Amino acid sequence: MEQSKNQKITVAQISTMLSDAQIISLDDAQKVSKRYEYYQGKTHPLSLVASENLTRLDNGELLLIEQIVVFLAEQTNIEYLFIDPLKLEVGKIGDLISVQFAQRYNLLPISMSDTEITIATCEPYDESWTHQVATLAKRDVRRVLANPEEIDRYQVQFFNLSRSIKTMVSGGEETSKLTNFEQLVELSKLNRAVSEDDQNVIHVVDWIWQYAFEQRASDIHLEPRRDSGVVRFRIDSNLHQVYQVPSVVFLAMTNRIKLLARLDVVEKRKPQDGRIKTMSPTGKEIELRISTLPTAFGEKLVMRIFDPTVLVRSFTELGFSKEDLKKWDSMTTRPHGMLLVTGPTGSGKTTTLYSTLRKLATPEVNVCSLEDPIELVEPAFNQVQIQSNINMTFATGIRALMRQDPDIIMVGEIRDQETAEMAIQAALTGHLVVSTLHTNDAPSALIRLLDLGVPYYLINSVLLGVMAQRLVRTLCPVCSTEAEIDENEIKMWEKLLSPWKLKHPDKIKRPVGCIDCRKSGYQGRIGIYEIMVMTESIRQIIAKNGSPEDLQLQAIKDGMKPLRVSGAKKIAAKQTSLEEISRVVELH
Repeated sequence: MEQSKNQKITVAQISTMLSDAQIISLDDAQKVSKRYEYYQGKTHPLSLVASENLTRLDNGELLLIEQIVVFLAEQTNIEYLFIDPLKLEVGKIGDLISVQFAQRYNLLPISMSDTEITIATCEPYDESWTHQVATLAKRDVRRVLANPEEIDRYQVQFFNLSRSIKTMVSGGEETSKLTNFEQLVELSKLNRAVSEDDQNVIHVVDWIWQYAFEQRASDIHLEPRRDSGVVRFRIDSNLHQVYQVPSVVFLAMTNRIKLLARLDVVEKRKPQDGRIKTMSPTGKEIELRISTLPTAFGEKLVMRIFDPTVLVRSFTELGFSKEDLKKWDSMTTRPHGMLLVTGPTGSGKTTTLYSTLRKLATPEVNVCSLEDPIELVEPAFNQVQIQSNINMTFATGIRALMRQDPDIIMVGEIRDQETAEMAIQAALTGHLVVSTLHTNDAPSALIRLLDLGVPYYLINSVLLGVMAQRLVRTLCPVCSTEAEIDENEIKMWEKLLSPWKLKHPDKIKRPVGCIDCRKSGYQGRIGIYEIMVMTESIRQIIAKNGSPEDLQLQAIKDGMKPLRVSGAKKIAAKQTSLEEISRVVELH
């Protein structure tokens, strides 16, 4: 269809193009065109056509706005772009393009290189703005076509953020003079009126939180650099840089977060821990665990996001097989003894323990936990914060809990001999004790206890079992493809499962990458587990000071399925890929 430059697209043009391509019927196209013939509202024509819920002729499904945008991009020979908010560089381009200019022409700045500036538009024929942007940016303009609803949404989010940051930077000279941070604390004590700068800090911090919740982030990193600060999100194990802010803004942000977490704003030489409870965009309560660390260029701050809904997920959703769950339930329902969960940081140990304790915390049972720090406040049981500065350690906490008539005790982590011995004493005196250790696999936990100085006969007396776990990324349900396993994958499978000789599946799923999973091929995570139940054979090996290899071989003989076997089952169930399991599980 011929169209002169610098004109806005209309509903009639879109409908006609869809009808000519036999995507919708001629009758539907005429009805939509007639309905909006004299429309003067602000809603974009692409959104209006999509709102009609038209049926596609080819498959009978509803015609979605993203499909219309892709079709229009093909028809007008303009590159289509699905907007990934994590990759927008609005902060860098905000000085060149005002929000008024962007809204007038329906534009969203995407990125800028040394030679080119990329701008998303929903008007394929309107190029009237390109010369002005090229002149201001001193770069070539690259137009891409995008969903008008996404452009409108991110215009509001990012230009508001950019405006707040600019306002803070413009007042940065005054802020930077307050080198004595006690003055900042004193201002709030005097209950003075909140300044405009304070409101901007609030806006920026709130935006980061809401944005992180929206993007399914598990951690937020605020990292100081020489001349700026970087905001990064961890999503499905990988870190993504989402924003870069001037140093004066970064300092104000970290101070606000520390105040909300009840940390000492003045103290910047020592690490601190705290927590904040906030709300997600859907109104759901979410807890943030705050950790600060002094670095060369200032305080680095990490916020771990804890979603309380994780606690109500079933063990099947966490990745437990029926066999794993049966073993775990048989151990956690014992009246006394000790259970250990092992794995590196970020392997889901806390989620497993909380889910287990929440299941066990009935009105008839007294469940107590000792944590450093309390990662998620759970009303179903009694939680105690470890405070080493006042000699409230794990060992002294266990000693105190023994006088509190507990049935089940959770010890956040066994770090030293005293804590290990106190946990074992608690298990010997009729309590069920669950705790964590940092080891690579379940049998290694026994060696770790021996290294801490715990006598073998005490381990044999109280230990019920050990569970090691990891988190693996699950395949994107939208783009992953199923295919027959090839020769290279068969070799990978044999290397992964050697010496267990499990037969490889005929078909497996592979990651592809799409807009839903940010081209990674994965979306979400699930656990893989190995559960070692203490048997008489294992106790005899411990008594003889056997090697880790002896323990592992005996555990496998006694029915333990190693992590790689659990991972292989996830591959066979088409939940994850060979590459992902090979990445997470150590190959010997």
